[in-house]
Amino acid sequence: MELAYIPSPSRGVLYLGPIPLRGYAFCIIIGVFVAVWLGNKRWIARGGRAGTVADIAVWAVPFGLVGGRLYHVITDYELYFSDGRDWVDAFKVWEGGLGIWGAITLGALGAWIGARRRGIPMPAYADAVAPGIAFAQAIGRWGNWFNQELYGRETHVPWALHITSAADGRVPGYYHPTFLYESLWCVGVGLLVIWADRRFRLGHGRAFALYVAAYCVGRGWIEYMRVDDAHHILGLRLNDWTALLVFLLAVTYIVVSAKKRPGRETEVEPGVSAPGEGTETAVGAGTEDASGEDASGDRARQPAGTAASQTSGPGPQAADPEKDDPADAGGQDGADGAGEDGEGKDAGLKDGAGSAKKG
Repeated sequence: MELAYIPSPSRGVLYLGPIPLRGYAFCIIIGVFVAVWLGNKRWIARGGRAGTVADIAVWAVPFGLVGGRLYHVITDYELYFSDGRDWVDAFKVWEGGLGIWGAITLGALGAWIGARRRGIPMPAYADAVAPGIAFAQAIGRWGNWFNQELYGRETHVPWALHITSAADGRVPGYYHPTFLYESLWCVGVGLLVIWADRRFRLGHGRAFALYVAAYCVGRGWIEYMRVDDAHHILGLRLNDWTALLVFLLAVTYIVVSAKKRPGRETEVEPGVSAPGEGTETAVGAGTEDASGEDASGDRARQPAGTAASQTSGPGPQAADPEKDDPADAGGQDGADGAGEDGEGKDAGLKDGAGSAKKG
């Protein structure tokens, strides 16, 4: 008997009258809300409008759910279309089975459609929502705990997961809680992206690519620990090969993109100024919000015509170069400040005022 272990829930669904409340679905829903909330904060910090992330998520989330389910059904088709199986079960998403690779792929397609309708660059949107997606995955993985699925090899470590269900070929016992490993890894990935984005000013999709690459590293070793049935190629599970391929693509994108388009986008949403643009002072510059973004943007900008911009302009041109009397030069400066002072009878003062107007 194990002295310490992680217990499995006795059931993954509660009933509110005739309405089933499934733990798996709740984890997915909570994860979506977290991703949209954090993505909205990061989008505003990058210069976008509040609500844009949610508007595009209306397209991305349904596409992602369909894509995740399709990937699972296609790669584990024998669970639904082999002898003795009911193909209708392929539509029962609440029973578990969402492939992250399909969810990200079709979810990105849905986000691209929503972003295109708003005239928003897709890479900028992807960078804003990247850490939120990682946190959503961390929360969603607890749905596997409710369903007692996707655990690892048998173990006797103090944090072993106690599987009690014998349905669908399960063998009750103590196993590695791979759902917990992946959940913690995804939290680390989200924090890594926030830190790197703040430190290196990632843009043009590189923050999203970093999320993808970092997730693939963790998914590789976690997938290796799982014992559920899966297709194998050259001794490795299919998801291991997928993680390796996607990792290489993500790293390649980061390197190529950094050379072609360094820095961040100057505008992420049409008609909205970049953070800090149009301000006369640098108050608040360098401050960061909870999303890890610099709320003031890359730098505080000053519009033309402000005192700060005029200090670098040709101020001495207002003085008449033929006048070498310091008193006359002081009078010229006074004429510039007064603007309408009628006592400037000296010709040099008039020339100074005229040149000030032209400047």
